[in-house]
Amino acid sequence: MSLITEYVILSVLGTVIIAVMRLSSWRAWPLNILMTPKFISLKLQPSDTTNGKATQDDIRRILKLADYHETAARLADLIHKDGADSWPPRANHVHSAWPVALRPYKEIYLEMAPLLPAANVSLDDELNRQRIDLFRSRFETLLHDRVNLKQVTQLLDAADAGRWDVFPRDIYNAFYCCIAWCRHAYRWGTIPVVSPAQLEKSIALPPALTTPWASLQAHFGLASDAGNMMSNIVLNFSPEGEYTHKINTGLSATVLGSEEEFARICNEMEALAVPVYHAVIRAVIAFSRGDKDDCLARMQQITARLRPLLSTYYDRVHDGKIARAEWLSRVQGFYAWGAGHEDAATGGWTTFDGLSGNQVLLFQVLDAFLGLDVYLSKEVQERNVPVLQREFCAAVARHTFRHALGEEGVDGLIRGEFAEIVKRLRLFRSAHRTRAKFYLTAPAPERLPMTAGKSLLKGDMDESLQFLDAFMVGRLQQTV
Repeated sequence: MSLITEYVILSVLGTVIIAVMRLSSWRAWPLNILMTPKFISLKLQPSDTTNGKATQDDIRRILKLADYHETAARLADLIHKDGADSWPPRANHVHSAWPVALRPYKEIYLEMAPLLPAANVSLDDELNRQRIDLFRSRFETLLHDRVNLKQVTQLLDAADAGRWDVFPRDIYNAFYCCIAWCRHAYRWGTIPVVSPAQLEKSIALPPALTTPWASLQAHFGLASDAGNMMSNIVLNFSPEGEYTHKINTGLSATVLGSEEEFARICNEMEALAVPVYHAVIRAVIAFSRGDKDDCLARMQQITARLRPLLSTYYDRVHDGKIARAEWLSRVQGFYAWGAGHEDAATGGWTTFDGLSGNQVLLFQVLDAFLGLDVYLSKEVQERNVPVLQREFCAAVARHTFRHALGEEGVDGLIRGEFAEIVKRLRLFRSAHRTRAKFYLTAPAPERLPMTAGKSLLKGDMDESLQFLDAFMVGRLQQTV
């Protein structure tokens, strides 16, 4: 079957899917607005963090503290604004609930998604170039013909003006995710990522993908052409837990399962982190009030929660859940970017990296609570970590009390809990280092050495692994 014939067949299938979707019944997802009541004293109430109700209970407790401490206020602001009154953030992916002007993006995703992955990996640069160009041409035509950019801009302007009745926050989040998927799909043009695309220094994306992206990124306080952990992964789940925008539509269950499992781990870790965030805030408040017994209890809650939370990674990042033979080629590459543009002010070239585990909120909060130096540079944070997340972490860092503890009595016990957090983080970072090497050494002859978070690496994989290992060892050594 020729490449063009394949595109025609898959396009027809996409059209059929869209027709079925348009005939489906209206299923708007109601917003669940959480109001912040006045502060009341809260006792420790251990709960099952895998339960949605338990997570919402922790959120309500955090909101009750918002008027009484900066850390709680920052997290409450993050939950309300970026999270659409939930955490992990709520994203409403129901097509019929979206404003009419935005629906073509979802429809185009459904049509283009089956065209992105190549069933068979090609090492022919000319054929790969043709495939990329065909994909981008088709994508650009659909966006030009179906998207009314003026109407889209009006909706984004309404959101900027605080008109969340016109453009609800949960739909805004889902739209951000959809645009992020579309941009990464357009950037690579085919999956697996292939070297002709990697060697491109800049990408001229269509206006229908650049105009909304500029507005969305400004809203989240970001300055990158690439997506991030929040836009591409955490927001890629419905409130019911359905994985939405897929990279490898139409491929085997092994490929699709590996892709979804990887994304689901990142999303579920944020859900499991909510009680940890709550306990961090309560520990800070208790210490500031001189209630060291309560502070110790909160610290013990943090360490108790970390074991099942980090087990989400330990128990699932292995070949049985995420196939080593598929992940590097079929999953990881999509989340990279590795392109940029000339800086108008300096004349220098700016290259943007893609997703990285260093962008995960949980680890930034724990590092801040431990009083560790920030791992990501200010520039990288401002490109890839939403501003409200940065502000929450900065507040935690300002109020950490680890340095103020004595050696004896309750202080010594609290210090011991900090040491336990360090121990668990070091164990996690050591395990991540080992497993990263396991996955990154899988064969991928169609592409140059690359990670999502560091873009193109050294000339060969051995050099590249040494380069990456230096970063991971460095952070491990800093975790003390």
